[in-house]
Amino acid sequence: MKGRAERTRILHRSVRVTLAASTGFYTFVYGLEEPVLALYALFAPIALGLLSPIPGSGRQRAEVMLKALPIGLLLVALGTVLAVETWAAVLGMLGVGFLLAFAVIAGPRPAGAAPGLQLFYILACFPPYEPETLGLRLAGLTFGVVVLALCELFLLPQPPDPTYRTALAAALATAGDTIAGRTVLSAEALREAGARLRLSNIPAAERPAGPGRAVRGLSQAGAAARRLLEQLAHLTETGEFHAFVREGAGVGECGGRTVTAAGRPLLPQVVSQCEETAAALRTGRADPGPWAGLRMDKAIDDFQQMRVRQVTGAADEVPTLPGPGPVPVLRRQAALFAVAESVRILEVSVRVGLDGRRTPPIEPRELFWYTQAATPRLWARRITGNMTIRSVQFQNAVRIAVALAAARLVAGSLDLTHGFWVLLAVLTLSRTTVGETWTAIRQAVTGNLVGAVAAGALLIGLGRHTDAYAAILAPAMLIAFALGPLLGIAWAQGLFTLVVATAFAQIAPASWQLAEARIVDVVTGSAIGLLCAMLAWPAGARREVRRTMAGLLQECGPLINGTVDTLTAVPPGSVPAPSTRPALHRLRLAESAYAQFRSEPGVDAPVRADWHAVLITAHHIVLGAQWLPRFDLPTAALTPDAADRARDGARALAQTTDRLAALCIGRQPQPLETGPTPSEPSGPPLPALVDLDVWLRSLTAQLTRIEAGLPEAVRRAPRGRPAVGSAGSVPQPGGQAGRGAP
Repeated sequence: MKGRAERTRILHRSVRVTLAASTGFYTFVYGLEEPVLALYALFAPIALGLLSPIPGSGRQRAEVMLKALPIGLLLVALGTVLAVETWAAVLGMLGVGFLLAFAVIAGPRPAGAAPGLQLFYILACFPPYEPETLGLRLAGLTFGVVVLALCELFLLPQPPDPTYRTALAAALATAGDTIAGRTVLSAEALREAGARLRLSNIPAAERPAGPGRAVRGLSQAGAAARRLLEQLAHLTETGEFHAFVREGAGVGECGGRTVTAAGRPLLPQVVSQCEETAAALRTGRADPGPWAGLRMDKAIDDFQQMRVRQVTGAADEVPTLPGPGPVPVLRRQAALFAVAESVRILEVSVRVGLDGRRTPPIEPRELFWYTQAATPRLWARRITGNMTIRSVQFQNAVRIAVALAAARLVAGSLDLTHGFWVLLAVLTLSRTTVGETWTAIRQAVTGNLVGAVAAGALLIGLGRHTDAYAAILAPAMLIAFALGPLLGIAWAQGLFTLVVATAFAQIAPASWQLAEARIVDVVTGSAIGLLCAMLAWPAGARREVRRTMAGLLQECGPLINGTVDTLTAVPPGSVPAPSTRPALHRLRLAESAYAQFRSEPGVDAPVRADWHAVLITAHHIVLGAQWLPRFDLPTAALTPDAADRARDGARALAQTTDRLAALCIGRQPQPLETGPTPSEPSGPPLPALVDLDVWLRSLTAQLTRIEAGLPEAVRRAPRGRPAVGSAGSVPQPGGQAGRGAP
């Protein structure tokens, strides 16, 4: 059941589309007696206003429609020229169908206009081949689109939705108030604040999903804000938040007296940066001064140097907090270090999102590569990144293009009357899974049968009394455009059949056979659409999400090993940090597949894993692979035993990611390798070892939860004997290594 706001939106839209379509149709049929002009003036508002799900406010929708008008004119001209031969129209439909369906990569608003643009080509590419009417067609289309845009602006306009910047500012204010101690929230409340930034909870028109710098920056800021709130939720959940605040303030106890650990404590700068960034989001203007991300870099470097002094300096210079020893203190400092890095990434990405201009290189460059890229390169990267068989956007574009081309071939070869209805059925009834397509087709055919009977009776009863049809058309459109979306596909198709019959009866003499032709065309288009749905990725994203998640997990293993190799290299800095670009590419594909998977109802097959947890873990791995080598590269080589333990733990984690990747796609995994127990690490618990240990332990916990969520039959795959030893253990008091999974 639709809510009151949604019902109001649908009713207002029906009024706007009805007025725009009626204005052109009545003017050109009865005023100028130009049926071609009337047909395109009627069809343009229906295509862009009703059949195209353009999101946003009235101003945003009008802007999209006017920007789409030149493309629509080009498509009408192309369709008019290619209507000369069936094979030419089919090839044109294949290319146009793919390009417009692939437009989803440009963001929600351009993607929303794609169905209407498809219909402009479809209407023009059918016989009769009359290139001399091209001017009339273009004029009618222009009139219809312009009148519709004016209606969107001035007639019951849709109000603007809350912007993504507003939601992001609220989340950041929550994080800042929590860190500063101005508010106390539970872990669940913090996670809920982060969940409000999910794109599924953001109005479609405001989702940062395009390829531009500003949009990418806001998208990255949203991910950083969710990570920040998750970090605070974890600290609250474990009861370490208050100790975390004391560590961040740089205050400790040594010999019964309070000491200051650093001249410029890190935590106040973190709080200040949260406040400044939230204020910038609210105003929509970035601070014209120097980038605060550079200040955070300096603060984090100072903090890391202070941590090294804590464990390597003189005894009277080492501040500690109450507890079993220096390791718990270093672990809490590691948590603050991670929080500060999240805030730094957030501030930089918000700055880019608000400014949108090209910048000098920003570290880490692989994460902020887009900030210095030219706009053509950003588009090329988005296009080439999705031109792969593993992209659900590519799959959907291929599916719809082939279906439309096949429908055009059948309609042209069989010389079906009003053959464009065949393609209209394919376009409006195709879904991403065969099950959804079959459900939509069943309802559509039922509605069309009832509508055809009613339309046939209407045509027989009224005969050629065009004045009666003229009186009926506008009310029929208003009712159909309002009740159809409210009551479902069957009602929409049945009522639209009545509208079509009423309109065409005024353009040319019509009989009950018009309703019969519509039934034949809709059934033909439905059959073609169902056949393509059965042959081309019938499971939709259900199968693809498993494949992309498996590919993502396979890319994570080398990142873990490469990060540890960088930190344990002898001499330090001799091994470069691993490239995160392959993992980031896989992450984007997996996120797209997961988003479509979540939008597909009626998933009957058991879910093989917690895919959202896989995405979070992969994001954690990518970020760790970027900031650990940047801020934790040791100045002196680690001891051999500590390096060996870290490498063994990383290797075990990489094997776990490979195992999970195999299990996700139902493949038999390789047994885990075994290895000797390495010697206990000796020497002081260096911050680099502690930070690495915290990262690896966190990853192990996340991967363990993912595997525990797999069905029992999947988890029975042989595991072998796990490798012994903790991935990043650091010495505890008494010389014992920290226990727990790596």
